[in-house]
Amino acid sequence: MNTMNRTKDNSGKLNSVFYAQTYHPIQAGSIDGTDILPHDNAVYRALLCSSAGLYDPLGDPNVIGEDPYCTVFVGHLSHLTTEDTLRKAMSKYGTVKNLRLVRHIVTGASRGYAFVEYETEREMQRAYEKAHRSVIDDSEILVDYNRQQLMPGWIPRRLGGGLGGKKESGQLRFGGRERPFRAPLRPIPFDDLKRLGIPPPPEGNYMSRYEVPPPPRKKRTSLDREDKEDRHRKRSSGHERRSSSRDHVHEERGSVDTKDGSKKRHRHGRDLFDEHEKRSSSRKYEHDERDSHKRDRRSSSGYDHHRSDRRRSSDREPRSHKRHRHETSSNHKLGT
Repeated sequence: MNTMNRTKDNSGKLNSVFYAQTYHPIQAGSIDGTDILPHDNAVYRALLCSSAGLYDPLGDPNVIGEDPYCTVFVGHLSHLTTEDTLRKAMSKYGTVKNLRLVRHIVTGASRGYAFVEYETEREMQRAYEKAHRSVIDDSEILVDYNRQQLMPGWIPRRLGGGLGGKKESGQLRFGGRERPFRAPLRPIPFDDLKRLGIPPPPEGNYMSRYEVPPPPRKKRTSLDREDKEDRHRKRSSGHERRSSSRDHVHEERGSVDTKDGSKKRHRHGRDLFDEHEKRSSSRKYEHDERDSHKRDRRSSSGYDHHRSDRRRSSDREPRSHKRHRHETSSNHKLGT
């Protein structure tokens, strides 16, 4: 029964990982973060530099930018990638404030990694989440936060530390985004880890291999909170001013629309009145024309009637004259 439970626990830990919060050279050389002895000579060299304090991450004169919380590390770059190409690719996630492509001090050739600083921490987190494993110049890049300045105890690769690495070199380093620590399948030597100052694995708080580890965030001080409140007040006052100006413009537009509407109504009423006047005048004109036409017809009919009367009277006169002549002639014949 115990064997079955142990098997279930081990199978559940196969996809469980955790990430280093602080850097320790011996732990970085361990696949599960529980080793207590160095694996190679480079780990010895890194341990010596760490214990002797030979490396100062803040004393690097080539460090760019003012805020490490706004800076990302970009690795696995092609040696053909230039500053312009990298700036164009990383500008998709925010405004690039500074960019440093690390080159060889003698030849000037690219070393395959760079540091990109953004304007805000939010833009840096966007690039940290979305730019990882994207492709630039046919090369899949690695994007991580600026461990050089933000990770306590950091030792760079040139001194035997760093993270990642190639299998061929035999100097793999674990605990980073590329190669996280695996959940240990063997008992954890808590006492030895505590003696060496190595943080133990977070039992019960492992992450999935497919989860994105959150980068360290800047601690908010009272001054930062006051600045944030001031920005919020300015933003809210600006919003109120914009809303009041919008309301004023809306009111002006409403008054102009009202005036235009009254003008349009007045114009429409005047047009209706003019149209009514035109119709009444046209009707009056038609009525007058009808009356005049009737009068003309009446006058013309009276004239025709008078002419017919004259014709009748003129016709009667010769007929009566003829009748008189006929009667006279007949009387004369009878007398004779």
